Amino acid sequence: MSRLINMLITQGYLKSDILIEAFSNVHREEFVPEEFAEEGETNIPLPIGYGQTVSQPLTVAVMLELLDIKKGQKVLDIGSGSGWSSSLLAHAVGEEGRVVAIERIPELYDFGKKNIDKFGFVNLGRVKCVLGDGSKGYPEEAPYDRILVSASVEEIPESYKKQLAIGGKMVIPIYNALAYVEKRGDDDFYVERFPGFVFVPLVEKSSSI
Repeated sequence: MSRLINMLITQGYLKSDILIEAFSNVHREEFVPEEFAEEGETNIPLPIGYGQTVSQPLTVAVMLELLDIKKGQKVLDIGSGSGWSSSLLAHAVGEEGRVVAIERIPELYDFGKKNIDKFGFVNLGRVKCVLGDGSKGYPEEAPYDRILVSASVEEIPESYKKQLAIGGKMVIPIYNALAYVEKRGDDDFYVERFPGFVFVPLVEKSSSI
């Protein structure tokens, strides 16, 4: 087990066996440009081009622990970028699960899909990579048991709420806080916020990059 994973466990950010196993098998250095590969095990965000980053491992661990992933679930990963979060999710949901990874920047879509399939997840059908506007979600495969959003919004889009299954959970940045959202009924949402996080804003595909 790497020093980074040990640190995340010791400090209480990485807790569940399902995610410890995913982090131990899906290494961040596989999802960054070659010039940053040696920094893959550091606990800092790393640039992946086009004004985007792959988040620091601590932040990803917090988000995925809040998401409470289970085997066999269907997960929507909005703003999949380099593909690291999608691959961690694919490992966690297992052979019976499915991840829909949506990315709006064509070059990052190609980069992420290539990285995800280093682990065979695309060919196995465990991850579906979509080039598209994540601000609308992906209704074609809704409802989702879990939704992960890796870019900040001003308020939770109604499309995300509709695409989340009843009993489902979502983690989404709102300004500089992470919001944990649990759908308890068609119009019944429990929301809890955790401040102290910074993300790039969610941008519609039609906007300038």
